[in-house]
This record gives sequence, C-alpha cells and structure tokens, in this order.
Amino acid sequence: MRDYPEVPVRVGHVEPVPRRIRGYIGATLVLDTVAARYVWEWPSYPQYYVPMADVTAGFLVDEGVEELRVPGPARLHGLRVGGRSTRGAAWVQTSGELADTVRFDWAALDSWFEEDEQVFVHPRSPYSRTDALRSNRTVRVEVDGVVLAESSSPVMVFETGLPTRYYLPRTDLCLDRLVPTDTVTQCPYKGRTSQYWSARIGEAEHRDIAWSYDFPTRQLLPIAGLVAFYNEKLDIFVDGRRLDRPVTHFSI
Repeated sequence: MRDYPEVPVRVGHVEPVPRRIRGYIGATLVLDTVAARYVWEWPSYPQYYVPMADVTAGFLVDEGVEELRVPGPARLHGLRVGGRSTRGAAWVQTSGELADTVRFDWAALDSWFEEDEQVFVHPRSPYSRTDALRSNRTVRVEVDGVVLAESSSPVMVFETGLPTRYYLPRTDLCLDRLVPTDTVTQCPYKGRTSQYWSARIGEAEHRDIAWSYDFPTRQLLPIAGLVAFYNEKLDIFVDGRRLDRPVTHFSI
C-alpha cells in the first residue's frame, strides 16, 4: 500500500510552459523558446514541445517516417549539428493543437536549461513538489539484518509521486560496510549525484544502494552532503516501525 500521494495528471494533458527553454549540443544553440508546451506522455512528468520556429533552421532532417504518438501523428526527424548526426532525435507534430511543434529526445541534446538553470533527465513537472524537511525521528537502515546507518537527525525528502527518502549524516553511517562506486545519476529536482555506495555484507554485495548530493539544487540545499538509501532495496525503520518496501522505478 502506498503511503505517498500520486501525481494527479492524466496522459495527454497539455499546458503552456511559462519559462524560457533552451537546448544545446556542445556550445551550439539548438532551440530557444518562450512558447513551449508541457505534454504528459505518461503521468509522472511532462515533455517539452517546442515551436518549429524556435528551433535553429537546418538542424532537423526529415526521415520520412510517420508515427502515431500520444498527442497525435508526427514525423520522425534526425538532428545534424556540425559533424554530429543523431537519427530519430525528434518528432514534429503534423496536426491538431500541437501542429508544427517539436518533441526532442532528451538525450539527443547535451544540455537543457529552464531560464539560466540547467535541468537534468527530463522537464520538471509544475504539479510536482519536492520538500526537504529536517526531523528528529529516528531512522535505522538495515540490509539482511545488518545495520548500515541509524540517526535521529534525518532530512526527509517528500517528492510528489515517490516514496519519502531519508537523508542521514555521514557520521551516523557504518562506513566500514559501505564501498564507494563510480556510479553517477541525475535528478531534475536535485541535480547530479556526487557519490554512490554499495554495501558489502560477508560475501554478498548490494550494489549502489546509497547516494549523496554534495552540491544539490538550491531548493534542496538541506540534503547537501547527506546520504540516502533506496527504500526499495533494503529495510528502513522509522521510530522503530519497519516501512513496507515500495514498488517504484528507483528514482532518487
């Protein structure tokens, strides 16, 4: 049973984006718009649909393939910038209220910006809220019955549509059981991780079960330098009560 609220948006929902959106390949500006639209292709978060007029001319290459997508029919386009070509990088809507707008594959561009702040992974949903709240509740983290951390000064991160994450001071971790890894992930709301850890219990290794943001976005500054663990991969106790393991896509 979930103990956190779902995202209240239906697939196909469309809203205006009030922010300036820019996208780059290297230092080359691919798109720059103040007239993008949010389109929810799935409930969790939207994608940007950008007017064709706000995409740099000559970069899109029609691949002659028609696809029926969530907002309606679209033509598949490649992206050619300088000596770099990416097939299947974008879809241009051909009819309806979104006609002549472009939906880029996020990874086809090197960087995206809302106003002057870089955004990672996907657009931020205007219907999602992320709060980092200090707490004095006691949080204990275990795997296979072995304690990895216990703290009475967590920062609890509440994010719409996701289970609560518990960020703990490093001084409250059993660091002798944690092994640093070279994994790096990104989050639209928190930024780019600075460290991941696996847990080694006897001969067993539990891969990438904890992470930290040393330099999170300004909205999530309370979690800077703290460490969180995947609720889905181990046991978390809050004030002595073991939480049910949620079923999610492991977003951090």
